[in-house]
Amino acid sequence: MFVEQLIKEHPMQLSKSEEELMNIVWKLKKAYMKDILDAYPEPKPATTTVATLLKRIADKGFIAYNSIGRSREYYPLVMKKDYFSKQVNGLIKNFFNDSASQFASFFAKETNLSKTELEELKKLIDNEIKKK
Repeated sequence: MFVEQLIKEHPMQLSKSEEELMNIVWKLKKAYMKDILDAYPEPKPATTTVATLLKRIADKGFIAYNSIGRSREYYPLVMKKDYFSKQVNGLIKNFFNDSASQFASFFAKETNLSKTELEELKKLIDNEIKKK
């Protein structure tokens, strides 16, 4: 229940660098600072930069940590699927007049999807229609 309430009340905004770090935490599920730094591609950010980002993300309610000795084990409070669902719904609302069909039209026409990829999307949509 707490997570659902958090998602409803949460502004769900991350900067690009915070989102990059959040992707690492989502992938690792639980991680110490060393694990997080190891997961970054080269050139790796400074430890202090990552520590600042972790604090910001924790303050925003996206992650929490368990203190183990002098170390902190970080874990996500918001699931990746929930975050991106909120982002896509915000995108549809703000840029496509809250019209999913306008968004779908733009997505189908303006992204370089192959015929096969479009057919796969059509199957997904057809399956969702059958469920409803």
